[in-house]
Amino acid sequence: MAKDKVLIIEDDEHIARLIDYNLDKAGFACTIAISGETGLELLRTQKFDCLILDIMLPGIDGFAVCKQIRTNSTAPKIPIIMLTARGEEIDRILGFELGVDDYVVKPFSPREFVLRVRAVLRRHTEEDAVVDRIQEGKITVDFAAHEVYSDKKKIDLTLMEFNLLVTLMKRKGRVQSRETLLEDVWDISAEVTTRTIDTHIKRLRQKLGKHGDMIETVRGIGYRFLQKE
Repeated sequence: MAKDKVLIIEDDEHIARLIDYNLDKAGFACTIAISGETGLELLRTQKFDCLILDIMLPGIDGFAVCKQIRTNSTAPKIPIIMLTARGEEIDRILGFELGVDDYVVKPFSPREFVLRVRAVLRRHTEEDAVVDRIQEGKITVDFAAHEVYSDKKKIDLTLMEFNLLVTLMKRKGRVQSRETLLEDVWDISAEVTTRTIDTHIKRLRQKLGKHGDMIETVRGIGYRFLQKE
């Protein structure tokens, strides 16, 4: 079975080698780049399954690298885990808005880091799979019938509520900023604001009843559909 290929863009040799060593032991094949420019060139010429990206890089920083990947890269959907010594909320918000899948602050537990890489890869595999239905806990979405059930009871959703729920469920465990949801669920040219998201989330939670708390508010960022343990 082919190993998942991980690109590590990290200019600190000690940390890069630590990640490489632990991911290699866990069965991953890693490549290290010490700058954003080198990492972007590798992404243009090789296929990777996951990207570990440091923020503080020489030349272009991690945020700029992430933006290039998500907007005009040959690998726009690659899972990205941002790695940084900075833990400020504004950094996390910016990272999530740019499309980062997870955010790890140094120093970190190598074992937990490996688990995070596996979780991110698993989520992307599940999201890309063609399925007829999604079920998380007591909430079920039937795509063929375009119906949603909570506790096996059909609930009536508007088209936007349906699309919003599906988007959150497909990205379960990953924080989605209000801006991201506006772009992905609504037409980007629509005359709507971030308040629109809050209003629809409120109505969606009400319709889901006692399972509405599966949609978690992440203060200062947006929303996340809780991943079933």
